[in-house]
Amino acid sequence: MGARLLCLCLLTALLGYYIYTPLPEDLAEPWKVMLVSAAFRAVGHLSEAADLLGLMHYMEGVRLITVLELVSPSPDENVTVTDTKFNNVPVRLYLPRRAPDGLRRAMVYFHGGGWCLGDAGMKSYDHISRRISNELNAVVVSVNYRLAPQHHFPVQFEDVYSVTKFFLQSKVLSQYGVDPARVCVAGDSAGGNLAAAVAQQLLDDPEVKTKLKAQILLYPALQALDLNLPSYRDNDNKPLLPRSLMVRFWSEYFTSDPALREAMASNRHVPADSGHLFQFVNWSRLLPAEMRKAHEYGGPAVGGAGLAHGHRGFLDPRASPLLASDARLHRLPPAYILTCEHDVLRDDGVMYAQRLRAAGVPVTHHHAKDAFHGAMMFVLWPLELAVGHRLFSTCMDWLSENL
Repeated sequence: MGARLLCLCLLTALLGYYIYTPLPEDLAEPWKVMLVSAAFRAVGHLSEAADLLGLMHYMEGVRLITVLELVSPSPDENVTVTDTKFNNVPVRLYLPRRAPDGLRRAMVYFHGGGWCLGDAGMKSYDHISRRISNELNAVVVSVNYRLAPQHHFPVQFEDVYSVTKFFLQSKVLSQYGVDPARVCVAGDSAGGNLAAAVAQQLLDDPEVKTKLKAQILLYPALQALDLNLPSYRDNDNKPLLPRSLMVRFWSEYFTSDPALREAMASNRHVPADSGHLFQFVNWSRLLPAEMRKAHEYGGPAVGGAGLAHGHRGFLDPRASPLLASDARLHRLPPAYILTCEHDVLRDDGVMYAQRLRAAGVPVTHHHAKDAFHGAMMFVLWPLELAVGHRLFSTCMDWLSENL
């Protein structure tokens, strides 16, 4: 009996130690966040073990979260939902059931997941797409682009760009009753990266006549040059996106070569001949003082030319939209940018908002001081968070007024 009690106490202590994560005092609903973080860490640790044993790639293991979250494209009383293809790329299409009182709005949405995970059919994305479609009477095209490690940059970008370009054709917009003056692109995390890149690329495509009304970027990843920004340092081990995982997402986006991941982890991956690009991500002048805090800017150390020679995708604005020139940014549509204080990607979004404003682009920047990366997706039980509902409502209010 005594041995059993001792084992039970040890297991309880071990479970408590595993679940407990030191969290900032101002983080909303810390105990819920702690449980969510523990679940994600558990999947990550199991995936690491499977990778080390040669059973499966780390990302394939983590991708089980996606599989468990998938829901069928079933219609409801408000929205018709179908899985189809646009230009041979899988999409989930949401069409409002109620009769339109005119041409509809439209959103092309790109899910997050570090270019390695995620699916338009996950419960959270499906739920949010349904709400956007119903409440805004909008057509929503949620794109299932190909993922790493099977596919590397620029495949993901090419998939989402292909869908967007197809949808923006006059005949397609007309088919779905969409107003060509009220179309936006949107995405969260890696999807925010893709949305920003698509918005930029459309500017120079002579075949696209329809102009975007807006770009909605939710805690976006926007540059891979400096992976030691103050937000990366401040949130090194915060939920749900520690620095080590974001570095791995970035490296897997470009190559499966572990050498690039190691170089990115030490922030020594940019070749000397590309050092001039650091001006576009110089946080010492692009971040407000409260985010710079006591951090001192020394400029990232440059790496060897040999490593970057075969993996220079991170120097491409299609992968790092913050590298676009001011002249290009000036032509972009209005932006809604959400950033979260406790997020390694915080500074990417803040710097992009600053650069867009300086280029004359109307920007609404909502900074959530009590939120973490991915918070807006937690709007469904059992992982429901009040902060997720609040962030989604704020975004919906902006869309209602500006799209």
